[in-house]
Amino acid sequence: MNSKTWISKTLSMCLAVSIFLTYSMVALAGTDKIAAELLVTGKNVNVQVNGEVVQSGRSIFSSNTITTPDNASAIINLGKLGKIELAPNSSFSINFNENGIGGNLSAGRLTVLNATGDVKVNTLNGQTFNLKAGETANASGKKQDDDDDDGGSAWWIWAAVFGGAIAGIVIAATSDNNRIELGGGTTVVSPVR
Repeated sequence: MNSKTWISKTLSMCLAVSIFLTYSMVALAGTDKIAAELLVTGKNVNVQVNGEVVQSGRSIFSSNTITTPDNASAIINLGKLGKIELAPNSSFSINFNENGIGGNLSAGRLTVLNATGDVKVNTLNGQTFNLKAGETANASGKKQDDDDDDGGSAWWIWAAVFGGAIAGIVIAATSDNNRIELGGGTTVVSPVR
């Protein structure tokens, strides 16, 4: 066998093996496990995940228990699934997958900041709440609404806006002056051809 052919075949074989090993490691490294991000607010805080003190930016997985101290709150960012905020002195065992978020609230208060679906929260007394964005649940079993969508005192703002628009249309329709003056007496000079 020719030495050039032998070197060429050896080099080709080494290249093929290295490409195979590189792509097989990438394929094996992939995981279907969804992770969330923990964002901690406050200074010198001891937010814990499964009993371990963690910093902001920590990855959270399903079945993790997050505990906040009395001087800090934590936000669990699940990307497109939503965001949950844990108030100080809270403990929440979170469960999530690509279909939704849920968990057990054993202490404190949890607020849904946003979510693609309802967040199913089980409390200490056995109650289960399906929370929407802006709603809050306490471990004692109380649910609070955000009061933004109940038609409370904000209706008069919309009534004033629509009433002003209708009044403007009525005045314009009943006015016999069809002249529109925008800006006053400016002179426009057009080029002559």
